[in-house]
This record gives sequence, structure tokens and C-alpha cells, in this order.
Amino acid sequence: MSTGKLPSAGRARDAWRVVQRDGTRGLAQRVARVAYRRLGAASLEFPLHLEDVADSRGLSLAQPHRRPAPGTPLTIGWICTPPGPGSGGHTTLFRMVEAAEAAGHTCVLYLYDRYGGDLAHHEQVIREFWPGMRAEVRSVADGMVDLDAYVASAWSTAHVLASRADLRTRRLYFIQDYEPFFYPQGSEYHLAADTYRFGFRAITVGPMIAQILRDEYHVEAAVAEFGVDTAVYRLTNPNPRRGVIFYSRPEVARRGFEIGMLALREFHHRHPEHDIHLFGDPGVTVPFPATNHGKVTPARLAELYNECVAGIAISFTNVSLVPDELLACGAIPVTCESEYARASLDNPFVRWAAPTPYALAESLSDVVSGNAAPPSVVAGSIRDVRWDTAQRTTVRTIEDEVYGP
Repeated sequence: MSTGKLPSAGRARDAWRVVQRDGTRGLAQRVARVAYRRLGAASLEFPLHLEDVADSRGLSLAQPHRRPAPGTPLTIGWICTPPGPGSGGHTTLFRMVEAAEAAGHTCVLYLYDRYGGDLAHHEQVIREFWPGMRAEVRSVADGMVDLDAYVASAWSTAHVLASRADLRTRRLYFIQDYEPFFYPQGSEYHLAADTYRFGFRAITVGPMIAQILRDEYHVEAAVAEFGVDTAVYRLTNPNPRRGVIFYSRPEVARRGFEIGMLALREFHHRHPEHDIHLFGDPGVTVPFPATNHGKVTPARLAELYNECVAGIAISFTNVSLVPDELLACGAIPVTCESEYARASLDNPFVRWAAPTPYALAESLSDVVSGNAAPPSVVAGSIRDVRWDTAQRTTVRTIEDEVYGP
């Protein structure tokens, strides 16, 4: 007699228990999770339309009829996903676009938007947050035309470029990380790996990826060295400091959010006198007192770094920009031991720890307990490599590919 009501009443009691324990936010998250599964929204996580997936087996890519004379200004297409404000990967890519423009070449951004967003909105974001770049902004969906060269900027856009096999162009691949590591063993892992067999001219950011390409795929890559934007990230506070900072991105597995969060919980237990700062994701909540600054401008981030003694900087693949930026501001990076990160990060003040919460908390505690060099000494240790080194390598490689050796 009550068959139709009991399940509903049971769900109501479950919902009330969730609200009591985790609040309305926790309940909303659970409702969204159920809806995500029932609506099959997981299929939207795949970053490509199926018709844009290429296969290295039997791939036959058209080539231009002729090479321009050396010194002739080129038109270069750069394929990327739509950027969000403050995107580090896009910032690095757009530095290379600006360098090509400064060298006299015309650049065109081709945005690949899997979800069909508004191109005018994407362009507005680009103009607001990367005002130094003049490139025309187009949509891949509106078609791609023959240009002197195209540069793919991620595994998904490498597939986009390879699947347009009839484009008469030179093809290059600007690789900022070894992207198969972003996924478990599955379709995305192997489709990402297959892009290194497409035959595109490779440019890697840092030596780690170049070594993997050489060892695993017999591909030789030009190495664009990591740079440090010392005009923004520099020492402004040489005085003793309090507090630590963490780049918190739960949706990016390689940034180790859960390990970092648990380490900070242990650190707060040991050192409640130190403020904890978070940045990256405004929606993050943690089980200890912390100030979440959300998405911040580079200038504001430099200010936060200058307030802190140290920061947790985790990347389980290629090293991120955070450690060098912390060092330039006189703060100590504490990061997880990784052969991939060490390949590009050899500063003596970096604290390497086992990838466990307790080990990271212990390293942080050691730093804030006075066992660290003064901020001025830390900032003075930063390697003197600016982004113009990587920019020259990138532009020179594109020109060499188009003009010929």
C-alpha cells in the first residue's frame, strides 16, 4: 500500500542527512553527479568530434606546391581550444604567437570548440587577457584554408590538423606536456600517443618531453626552454614571511589536488599560526582554514607569492611554471619527487618530497621552521632564462620547416 511512498521518503531522509553533514552545496553536488551519470554526460569529456580523429596508420598529408623564399613573411595558423582567463598553457602558446608576429609573420588563431561556443565571446576573452597578440581569430568549424604552416598545440588539435589531410601546408606541433599521462590506459591515452607518429615537426617546452619522444617514438624535437617572466614574478618583499600557498585544481589530476589538500591539513595541525592561501579554482573548499583567491591575475599572484614562505607546487608530468615563479618571488617550492619534473627543475632551493601528504607537510614544516634561505637569496638563485629564448627557438623551427634547411 505504501510502495510508492517509501522510496521517496527514504530519499528525503538521505537528502536531509547529506544537508546536515555537508550542507546544501554537498547535496547539489550529489544531485549533479546523479544527473551526470543518467544523462550520459561523460561522453562530452572526449575532446573531439569523432570525424576529427585521425590515425597515423596510412596517414597521407598534402604538402605545399613550393617553398617560399627565405625571409618571405609567412602566414601561420595556430590551432588551440578556446582559452579561459589566466590559462597557463594558452599564455605560453600565445607568447610564441607574439614572437612570430614580432618576426614579421601573420598569425591566425583557429579555435577548436568541441561544444560550439560563441566565437565572438572567445575572441573577447583573448583580446582582454592577451592584448599583446594581434592574430585574427577564426573557428575551425568555419573551415581551414591552405597556409604556409599550421601549429597544433595539444593532442586534440593535432588530430584536427591531421584529419584535414588535404590542406597544403607545413605541419608543426607545439608540445607542452606528454599528454598520454593525463589519462588512464584507454582511448584518450592511446589517441594522444598516436599524435607523435603523425610526422609533424615537434617543438617541446623543456627537455623532458623531447627525451620521451626520442626514446619512445624516435622523434627528434626542438627544445624551447622554460622561461621565467621576471618582469612580473620578482622579489618585492625581502622581509621574513608567514603563510604558504597552493595551486588547487581538483579537475586536473596531474596537479595532485587531493595529496596537496591532505598535506595542508596536516601542516595546519602543526602550524596553525601560518595562513594558507589557495588559487586556481574558486569553487574549492577544504577542511581547514584557508583563503581561496580563485583565479588571479599574474600581478596579484606575484603579490601572494611575496607574502608566503613557501608553496606546494605539484605536477606529476612536465614541470609547471609555479616553482620558478615562486623562486623568483623568494618563496620555496615544495613538490613531489618526480623524474619528469626534475628534468627541467634543478634549483638547489626546491624541496623534493615523497608524493604523500605526510612527506609534503613535513617539508613545508621544515621550511617555515626557519630552515630555509632568506627570500633575497632564493630569488637570486633563479635561472636567467627568459621566454625570448623559447620564442626564438619556436620561430626559427617554424621558419626552417617552411623555408627548408
